[in-house]
Amino acid sequence: SDFIAKKLESFGVEVHRGMGKTGVVGVLRGSGDSDRGIGLRADIDALPMQELNEFEHASKIPGRMHACGHDGHTTMLLGAAQYLSQTRNFDGTVHFIFQPAEEGGGGGLAMIKDGLFEQFNMETVWGMHNMPQMDLGLAAVHDGVCMASTDMFEMNIIGRGGHAAQPHMTIDPIPCGSAMVQALQTIVGRRVSPVDSAVVSVTIFQAGTARNVIADSVKIAGTARCFRPETRKLLEESIREICESTATAHRCKLELDWHRGYPPTVNHAAEAGRAANIIGDVIGAENVDLEYEPSLGGEDFSYMLEERPGAYIWLGSGPAAANGMLHNARYDFNDEALPFGASYWSKLVETELAK
Repeated sequence: SDFIAKKLESFGVEVHRGMGKTGVVGVLRGSGDSDRGIGLRADIDALPMQELNEFEHASKIPGRMHACGHDGHTTMLLGAAQYLSQTRNFDGTVHFIFQPAEEGGGGGLAMIKDGLFEQFNMETVWGMHNMPQMDLGLAAVHDGVCMASTDMFEMNIIGRGGHAAQPHMTIDPIPCGSAMVQALQTIVGRRVSPVDSAVVSVTIFQAGTARNVIADSVKIAGTARCFRPETRKLLEESIREICESTATAHRCKLELDWHRGYPPTVNHAAEAGRAANIIGDVIGAENVDLEYEPSLGGEDFSYMLEERPGAYIWLGSGPAAANGMLHNARYDFNDEALPFGASYWSKLVETELAK
């Protein structure tokens, strides 16, 4: 945040800090007198990962890594801010939103709660993310949903531990947990429509401390993701029903916590169309994919799109090595994508706020 603020100030951009704790908003007025305004958002946070790359620009902070390209997103928006501050070939106000805590912390919502759209006049809001599995010079724009909701669940299955040689004197939670995992896999295949998209993934199963001890409890956790509000409700209800009934059948007690995550990221049709045209002007309309499959990943830019019309695009930054995809310890943002992103932001401002 300190680095971003200093850069913006050096460009002559008005800087506001502290929104969403470490968020930064730069305000730049064009050469006209229009009271119109738009917002461009870049995420700035890293991930709690140990980087395995050994090149000079690898992370210098143990256990922290820019494994999703947010440093690249920040650079592209700063590049656009520098260019626009020099040219000011637009009529209105552009807000450069540098948002913290996208990686599960809900920084977008935190900025909104701190008054992002009350303090700054924005008719529309725009986002972008690099995509290593898409070749450099390509982009994708969705008319509608582009990413999923990201709910999380965590449960403790409580039994009664004892000696592994005397299982009849215990209430073993491990068979109960195993049955739950198996049953949860039937939700998408048997309760969700085949033409809908959803995923239920159990990612944590923890129990026991010794080979000759039946554990007292089992911890299970995972995620449920989908595109539609109706399906989101179905997933939560189904997971609760299956886990509660399975625990009862195995004489175990269940403690289940449901963590409602980001809502689906849904582009507004008109803005998605304009975004496609603008990025098409930068890279060629033939290089913009309007039929790219939505991702079951999540994004808290979704909160901003619930507040204002706008669109979120994917910008090709590949080809990536097999071990260099997003959230991989050897990921490396492709610097050759920087001019495409900065040019898109600049052209978007000059188009949306044309004189």
